[in-house]
Amino acid sequence: MSYTSFERVRTALEHKEPDRVPFDIGGALVAGINIETLKNLRKHLGLPEKAPQIADKISQSAKSDDDLIERLNIDFKTVMPRGPSQPGLSKNLDVPDNLFIGSHREHYRLIDEFGIVWQMPIEHGLYYDLYKPPFKYIETVEEVENYPWPDALDPARYVDLKRQADQTVYEEKKAYVLERMSAGMWENAMWMTGHEKLFMDMLLNEKLFCSIMDKFVELKMKYWEKALEAVGENVMLISTADDLGSQETLLVSLDLYKKLVWPYHKKLFQFIKKKAKSKVYIFFHSDGAIKEAIPLLLEAGVDILNPIQVNCRGMDTKALKKDYGKDLTFWGGSCDNNVLAFGTPEEVRDETKRRIDDLAPGGGFIFAPIHIIQKGVPPENIMSWWETLQEYGQY
Repeated sequence: MSYTSFERVRTALEHKEPDRVPFDIGGALVAGINIETLKNLRKHLGLPEKAPQIADKISQSAKSDDDLIERLNIDFKTVMPRGPSQPGLSKNLDVPDNLFIGSHREHYRLIDEFGIVWQMPIEHGLYYDLYKPPFKYIETVEEVENYPWPDALDPARYVDLKRQADQTVYEEKKAYVLERMSAGMWENAMWMTGHEKLFMDMLLNEKLFCSIMDKFVELKMKYWEKALEAVGENVMLISTADDLGSQETLLVSLDLYKKLVWPYHKKLFQFIKKKAKSKVYIFFHSDGAIKEAIPLLLEAGVDILNPIQVNCRGMDTKALKKDYGKDLTFWGGSCDNNVLAFGTPEEVRDETKRRIDDLAPGGGFIFAPIHIIQKGVPPENIMSWWETLQEYGQY
């Protein structure tokens, strides 16, 4: 049987085997590629030199160009909202608080629409890091309520969603990931509050913590209801996220996650599935060692887990497939990112084949990088990774 990309993806999500394992770079923004790495890859492939378009400025990830999508047989594209009509709190800070190295600025800085200040070193910068959380000193629910939150229903966000979606599915026959308005609820709350204060508030000021999470779930529900209405019945993949794990364990105890964060996940995911006009799959991105949270994520409504950070404790692909492969689709997990970045092409090949062997049988696997392919990853390694998929990713 000959499959279109859309049919191939849908078959894999149904835990059946299509003609080959579906492949993604950049359809999900959290499975993308750094802008400089994309330049090098295009040159290596002999594609025309062109300035990459930035998909996400904070992570410095690039949009996958149509000629790259065609060259590598990528099965996915991104459908994402535009920015709001008014900047609100967002601002590009050209002068970074008078910090200089000699006569040169030390950092690029920006403020996002939630009022969070981010910075990236001008020299050798890889991506933007959290610099100033706007809620660092708040103590009352009233301060949360009176904050100038973004307008999730700003019509400008939704202007082009329908055209993008219809073109991708009906003309290009590809699957698309419908992207979110902002990062995950809990991680965004961390960025607004600062990690230490947020964790302390979860233990000592639960009312304040919940007021912030209430605001985020309200914004998310408004966005998703409007976005789902805009794209209509061809939607299949919904992008959600919340980084729950470190390299070794969850960021908070499983009990605390279940008590204070999980109810918001369940509320949002069930809301999305109720509002969608067709069957949708909840794509959930979380870095780290999160195996112990997987049963709760499944109960909340997660269908797809990303990125499967295989060098974290408990994130073994063979064990995950055995335990959860009937219920979860694994999006990522295709090659230890340390091997991809620092190994030889042969080491990349061996590592990638092992992950395909673990995750591909029975469907339920989308071959994709573990998060964003970072700056400095050699194009030879990327192509060894891709060529291994071509050889061993056939059903």
